[in-house]
Amino acid sequence: MIPRGIFTPEHEIFRDSVRRFAEREIVPHHGAWEEAGMVPREAWRKAGEAGLLCCAIPEEYGGMGGDFLHSAVVIEEFARVGATGPAFSLHSDIVAPYLLHYGTEAQKRLWLPAMARGEALAAVAMTEPSGGSDLQNIRTRAVRDGGDYVLNGQKVFITNAQGADVVVVAAKTDPTARGKGISLILVEADRPGFRRGKPLKKIGCKAMDTSELFFEDVRVPVANLLGQEGRGFAQLMTELAQERLVQAVRAMAAAEAALAWTIEYTVGRQAFGQALADFQNTQFSLAEMRAELAVHRVYVDRCLEVHLQGQLDAVDAAIAKMQTTELQGKVVDRCLQFFGGWGYMWEYPIARAYADARMARIAGGSIEVMKQIIARSILPKQEKRGVAQQQATA
Repeated sequence: MIPRGIFTPEHEIFRDSVRRFAEREIVPHHGAWEEAGMVPREAWRKAGEAGLLCCAIPEEYGGMGGDFLHSAVVIEEFARVGATGPAFSLHSDIVAPYLLHYGTEAQKRLWLPAMARGEALAAVAMTEPSGGSDLQNIRTRAVRDGGDYVLNGQKVFITNAQGADVVVVAAKTDPTARGKGISLILVEADRPGFRRGKPLKKIGCKAMDTSELFFEDVRVPVANLLGQEGRGFAQLMTELAQERLVQAVRAMAAAEAALAWTIEYTVGRQAFGQALADFQNTQFSLAEMRAELAVHRVYVDRCLEVHLQGQLDAVDAAIAKMQTTELQGKVVDRCLQFFGGWGYMWEYPIARAYADARMARIAGGSIEVMKQIIARSILPKQEKRGVAQQQATA
């Protein structure tokens, strides 16, 4: 087995502590959280006390001062036990970087320490009912009125929406422009006119609260602008590479966990006088999945390495996200089949993993969007193709 050389002994010590935390504070309660449809704040505070939140945020802003590999450890260990409820990675590795990279000193000192402690929960609101991945055509407006922005609009499929204290909202500050008219604005949840919809009922990831958000004449000071006005789309695109790497890391760990559960089950399960693992069909299927996971694991680890160097681009991130989430769905589906009827029972981790895995091919950019990003990188621009076609027919 090719060793994972990217993690240092310090990372592995941290992994041990994360694994103990997950087994002690997450696994025993996750079923109840699925019934409730959200993770309680107490769990967030405990995670903050244990140093599991905002791992890559500098110590001066309340984080542990680690790197993205510390975040990857948290993502992997939670995926290993099927803990899809706590949206710690969205809070820590998607929202927090927006504040760190684009926030003012005042914004960073106000929110990041509280986020690292698990006392303030954060969300990001991009997707709208009229469209998901087409961010340039969002309809939420932020109109300047003196020293305030006045927000009107609606967002949907927002993770952490019910518990969030602050939301990074993508809104049009210039409705006549496309991407260049988008800005990111911090909206506190106690602002008049800000309203949360009812929690949405999903087929999987049931403990992860997801809701609509409504903005009706919500006034926020201009000081809540995150970065520069009109630069929101560029900011979103810059941070999406890490968001998609988060998805890839989680997909790999979840698929590897599913295979591990299946190996254990087939070794112990008897059928026709022998263990399921003794059948050649079982052995070949397990071997195929193991081989596919090994190949993809090397690519994702290489992406992690490149990302630490600040060189992971949108195309490589799209490839990682597309391939690993597709593989996750394939592996979990094949694994569930070995469990027979028990695999369809919610009490079995493989059943929950099957339902949870489906979201991975949608969240953070659909598979189709990933393919479009990759295709654009290998094909000449449309106008150049037109010139080439004209030359070929001349």
